[in-house]
Amino acid sequence: MADNPMLKFVGKAQAYPDKRAADDRAEDFLEISRSFILDRAEEQASRCSQCGVPYCSTHCPLHNHIPDWLRLTAEGRLREAYELSNLTSTMPEICGRICPQDRLCEGNCVIEFSGHGAVTIGSVEKFITDTAWKEGWVEALAPGKSLGQSVGVIGSGPAGLTTAEYLRVAGYDVHVYDRHDRAGGLLTYGIPGFKLEKDIVMRRIQRLKDGGIVFHENFEVGRDATMEELRGRHDAILIATGVYKPRDIRAPGVGAPGVVKALDYLTASNKAGFGDAVPSHEDGTLLATGKNVVVIGGGDTAMDCVRTAIRQGAKSVKCLYRRDRENMPGSQREVANAEEEGVEFVWLTAPIAFEGTEHVSGVKVTKMRLGSPDASGRRAPEPDPGSEHVLEADLVIKALGYDPEELPKLFGADDLSVTRWGTLRVDHKTMMTSLDGVFAAGDIVRGASLVVWAIRDGRDVTDHMHRYLKAKAKAGERVAA
Repeated sequence: MADNPMLKFVGKAQAYPDKRAADDRAEDFLEISRSFILDRAEEQASRCSQCGVPYCSTHCPLHNHIPDWLRLTAEGRLREAYELSNLTSTMPEICGRICPQDRLCEGNCVIEFSGHGAVTIGSVEKFITDTAWKEGWVEALAPGKSLGQSVGVIGSGPAGLTTAEYLRVAGYDVHVYDRHDRAGGLLTYGIPGFKLEKDIVMRRIQRLKDGGIVFHENFEVGRDATMEELRGRHDAILIATGVYKPRDIRAPGVGAPGVVKALDYLTASNKAGFGDAVPSHEDGTLLATGKNVVVIGGGDTAMDCVRTAIRQGAKSVKCLYRRDRENMPGSQREVANAEEEGVEFVWLTAPIAFEGTEHVSGVKVTKMRLGSPDASGRRAPEPDPGSEHVLEADLVIKALGYDPEELPKLFGADDLSVTRWGTLRVDHKTMMTSLDGVFAAGDIVRGASLVVWAIRDGRDVTDHMHRYLKAKAKAGERVAA
């Protein structure tokens, strides 16, 4: 009987692609790890136990066929592995790079529970699709036979791009509207290149453009067209704007020059990476070079900011978080990467004021202690009296998360219903908003979440929009008859 290519986890240790040295990678915005070479990818895939109940798949929002494409990779059948991974995801090489696998598929791997270390699923996924692009296996988007109906997608992040792709393949005319000068949403302007190099995103978008999807960039709904006007142009609309309103801090001095928003800071850095002229870099307002930088927050956005500041040549970089390491929401892998690169984490610390009149000069902080669990189940931080002190700072970046913008006001659509959190209210059986023919998906419905969940929502809303459009076409045929 032929040797089983799988179940090698006992004899083969867990391994990730080699990371570049911290000093080396802190000099540029290139990804910190390269892909596996073929032999290493096959070896790591062969560690999969092919368990009867694949927890990796069930804990993946897309329910990717992970054990199946791991086996195909181990057998050297890479093209088949790519085709299988591509069945459930519109951008597997992006998910392979930025998904928090330690909290999803890898964190629920059966051999992780047995103490052997999870299969390095994300790195294999990245390798498979990178190879597919290199070998020309990624096929052009082939539009279906025209159905004579048009769809407008507002927002070109992962949810909007996913729906646009699937509806175009189904035969609809698809127009994507985005406020930025490049499509991609947070994939383009919110995530730094050291986690996701921008040519990876741009080639996906170019594939959609080549497939006949029309992109309207620098287009703001409410300014360039009202929601009602867009509804008149299209047979159905998808709102997939994401959530972009930054949460703020209530503390004296928070409005001082030099206290900036995380997304403004990251967008400026990414624009500079594209080679754009960035006035806020030229005048130094959103540039960390030579400065004492303090980042406030403990999520993935905060990690992006501290690691960007290191690459911009900051004098020092501190990350303040009001809880401890074990209770932070960001990826522990990202914390480790940041520490290797020279970031100092100041745990159990919260800002209470910002010093400086003409420009921020310091952050007054207090130490915190963890009390009883709050509504989230995590122990609530409480100030430790008498522990106040000042941290020197020339640039303070607020990275406290995002809330929805006031879309009814922004879009000039008063009838667009929202929840008490400001997210769009939808009928969860149809994913339609309070406006007929207007659907919503991604973070604007679920709140700030993961890219992989946005892709899942984009996939799900496609089916609902397709059913709605078919029914609308049939109703039109009856009227015409």
